Amino acid sequence: MGVLRSTIGALGLTLSLAFATGAFAQGMPGTTQQEQLIKVTLLTFNDANITGNYVVLHAKLSKPFRDQFSPDKLKEVFKDFSEKEIIIDPIATLAPVATDPAKIDDDGILTLTGYFDTKPKQVKYRLRYLPSDGLWKPIGINVDVQ
Repeated sequence: MGVLRSTIGALGLTLSLAFATGAFAQGMPGTTQQEQLIKVTLLTFNDANITGNYVVLHAKLSKPFRDQFSPDKLKEVFKDFSEKEIIIDPIATLAPVATDPAKIDDDGILTLTGYFDTKPKQVKYRLRYLPSDGLWKPIGINVDVQ
């Protein structure tokens, strides 16, 4: 059973899907792949919030997440974030700074946590990925702009 959560605080948002999985065993991605995962996820999230079109973000989510939440539902969940017109695309030219080591938990979920040293406000993230369709795909997006 999935749980969708949205929390706005200090211009942050959390979107999570909670469920157990042990179906996939995928190794830890290297640092270059981790950076790609982070940037693709956050820039796709940014584009969805700017345009109000969540179809591409939806397509890039893990299959269990896509099955539970439509693009319209994502638009509803991220409404407060997009209304604040927060643009995080400066991260495209910066390297992410990890605040915790990348880890894969017992359920096979990869967690990447850190920030981009953007000015004047830092973009902090906690992203969770599940192997889906042979790739790491998001099941949790948490972004704070402080």
